[in-house]
Amino acid sequence: MLASEKRSLYRFLLIYLSSTIILFTISSYLFYNYTKNNIIEQQKENLRLNGENIISKLRALQQSNSQKLPYPLTKNIDSAIYDLDKKYIFGTKQISLNKKPNNSFIKEVLRVKPYYLGASYLVVQKTLNLKAINILKKRVIIFLIFATLIFSILGYFLGRLFIAPMKESIDKINRFIQDATHELNTPISTILTNIELIENYDDCKNLKDDLNRIQIASKTLSRIYEDLAYLNLNHKYYKNIEALNISQILRDRINYFKSHIEAKKLKLKVNIEDNITIDMDKNDAIRLIDNIISNAIKYNSLNQVLKITLNSKNFIVEDGGVGISQKDLANIKNRFHRANKSEGGFGIGLDIVNEIIKSYNFELIINSKENIGTKVEVKWQK
Repeated sequence: MLASEKRSLYRFLLIYLSSTIILFTISSYLFYNYTKNNIIEQQKENLRLNGENIISKLRALQQSNSQKLPYPLTKNIDSAIYDLDKKYIFGTKQISLNKKPNNSFIKEVLRVKPYYLGASYLVVQKTLNLKAINILKKRVIIFLIFATLIFSILGYFLGRLFIAPMKESIDKINRFIQDATHELNTPISTILTNIELIENYDDCKNLKDDLNRIQIASKTLSRIYEDLAYLNLNHKYYKNIEALNISQILRDRINYFKSHIEAKKLKLKVNIEDNITIDMDKNDAIRLIDNIISNAIKYNSLNQVLKITLNSKNFIVEDGGVGISQKDLANIKNRFHRANKSEGGFGIGLDIVNEIIKSYNFELIINSKENIGTKVEVKWQK
């Protein structure tokens, strides 16, 4: 699966699962609270019935002639009786009439008719039975986990269906690129080889300008071929990481683009420190350098400066060309995005550069102003 397909799938799953989980969480929370309140109300109702039972026993005591009146006790329930002025008379322990119970207890206040010693209120209290509530909580959590798992699987397959049309289009493009690169390889190699042979003939010295233009066009085609081949491999080719002399490679690539630079009459300013060594795959290094320099030449203006700098910390290419607007800068690294439609190209150069940058944990910085120029910086060391 390509990076663009993965991004689309992940975005779909994020939106789908977030909305689903939020909906189920709210529903589960409401169900949990509703059921929990019913459980508590049921326990309160049982406590009230026990309170009524205690009141009936107290009335029986009032009618008894016994001198020793035992206070009625109920297992696991505390009770206390108060007079009309809410003063404590007697009970298993003193319980506040006004204070609300916490989450550990339930309490009921029952009004009784005055009887022996003038009691008017009975307060009953017991520990809240959390067993049923804990079982409910576990079931709700298990439901949420299973629902999330099931809808994640469902969302994944829905997401694959969602990106299927895009995947089909990308597959068609990739097949086209594969066929195009295969067809371009042989004629490009033939043209470049024959140009080198022709340049050595004395009879062709007067054709230098014509041969130069052919060479520029051929090298442009060759670079496009290399980029398309790189995309076709989807960056999964074997990389031979070794210590490269980037200084020498950069000088070679500048010489490769010499005919392009001369054709646009650019003033080349080069500041390359010697023997700068970077651990990279050579093809990646060439692809990185070529795309940055090629863009700087393509979008530079006639007779402007092309400045190339290399040191142990960074590689910088600056031009005095058309520049990039601020709104395009945010998307300039995306594949097929072109800020300037007046020049040729497929919009793949900076995407390739960005992929290489990320694979080596480098940093890519692009600063640009319209009609002033662009500065592209690759930091080897962050």
